[in-house]
Amino acid sequence: MQNAKDNQIAKCHECHLLISVKEDIKRQHCPRCFTQVHFRIPSSIQKTWAYLLAAAFMMIPANLLPISTLTSTGKATPDTIMSGTIALAKSNDLGIAIIIFVASILVPLFKIIGLGLILLSVQNKIFIAPKRKLLLFNAIHWIGKWSIMDLFVISIMVAVINRGNLLSVDPGYGATCFGLVVVLTILAAESFDTRLIWDLNHKNERK
Repeated sequence: MQNAKDNQIAKCHECHLLISVKEDIKRQHCPRCFTQVHFRIPSSIQKTWAYLLAAAFMMIPANLLPISTLTSTGKATPDTIMSGTIALAKSNDLGIAIIIFVASILVPLFKIIGLGLILLSVQNKIFIAPKRKLLLFNAIHWIGKWSIMDLFVISIMVAVINRGNLLSVDPGYGATCFGLVVVLTILAAESFDTRLIWDLNHKNERK
């Protein structure tokens, strides 16, 4: 079975126009937006790995550094993601604690591990069926936006709780690191060209 690449058809990565490549693709430009045409997003795997490894590295300070500091009557109490989750669970806010734990720890780990498995499979390091890879990628892409929930909670707490010197909540460096994890995983997902999933399957079929 032939694909669009076999038929010399490319899609512009800017305006998504389908283009029939009639010459060397390195000299082909989109007739609508004049962008350089490529059959696949250039260096997609390398860019995705770079963003993914950076996100994995930032997960360490995001979980070790305080994500917020509560100051009450002059006494400062810093909280990491995990300590804050445990504190919520102990104060009978188990539902909120579960939401924070899932959104702040499980979801980023799921995205990093999931994208890593997809990349390894595309590079023929491990085998995952193409449809399962696409299903996993779609789940990662959809669920990624919920990772920002923890930062949203902190922003609400800062706005609602701050009462001058008596009671205040300040975001910590852990929140900045966590925000970077969210951004980097989003960039990793956006950098990955899902057509690479089917390219490997297509090569195997032709063999």
